[in-house]
Amino acid sequence: MLVLPAIDIKSGRCVRLYQGKADRETVYSEDPAAMALRWEGEGAEFLHLVDLDGAFAGEPKNWETVKKIIAAVSVPVELGGGVRSPETIEMLLAGGVSRVIVGSRAAADPGFLSDIFREFQGRILPSIDVREGMVMIRGWEEETELRAEDLGRDLKKIGFKLVIHTDTSADGTLQGPNLAALEDFLDRTGLGVIAAGGVSRIEDIRDLKKLERKGLVGAITGQAIYAGTLDLRAAIREAK
Repeated sequence: MLVLPAIDIKSGRCVRLYQGKADRETVYSEDPAAMALRWEGEGAEFLHLVDLDGAFAGEPKNWETVKKIIAAVSVPVELGGGVRSPETIEMLLAGGVSRVIVGSRAAADPGFLSDIFREFQGRILPSIDVREGMVMIRGWEEETELRAEDLGRDLKKIGFKLVIHTDTSADGTLQGPNLAALEDFLDRTGLGVIAAGGVSRIEDIRDLKKLERKGLVGAITGQAIYAGTLDLRAAIREAK
């Protein structure tokens, strides 16, 4: 199982939001590239980047900051937030992003996903952002009438094999992942999953590892490694 440290970028700074709420912000660094180097130095093999301003605006807003991170580290990065068009995907991939995360547009437009799957194949990673079983979009501010498991099955029909599953009510809370919801999603969709939301202690990594047999391949952690409730080196050792 892979552990991916999260670097959330807002106004060029490294921040964390409580449950994704823009008004519940904690700034952890004025230099996201330096933070990326720190996590790489502690053993991270892949970095999870989110352009928070982009997620709210519907287009990338922190691309210059992201490029500095890509230039600073040697490990691959994935990036989400404001990705709504093939042109944006092309720009990000050409600029050094290894994997582009598509969230809101994935839920709103299955035809778009089919098109970009054919064009970009394994370099696109759909993100299913969930609150109480329902898909959230537009920076987690808008709830859809689409159930997460239904979107997951639609993605599998298109050809996707891997998705990010984020429990938005747990994200940034340090209260642990929703293991029951994760297991149910894995059982109902048959997809490979990178779990996000609530990963806060080494015990959470141990619990998530038990779901590897059902298709869990990774875990994203953010608030915990910044607040110090989870040691990244220890988490990576445990995951392996």
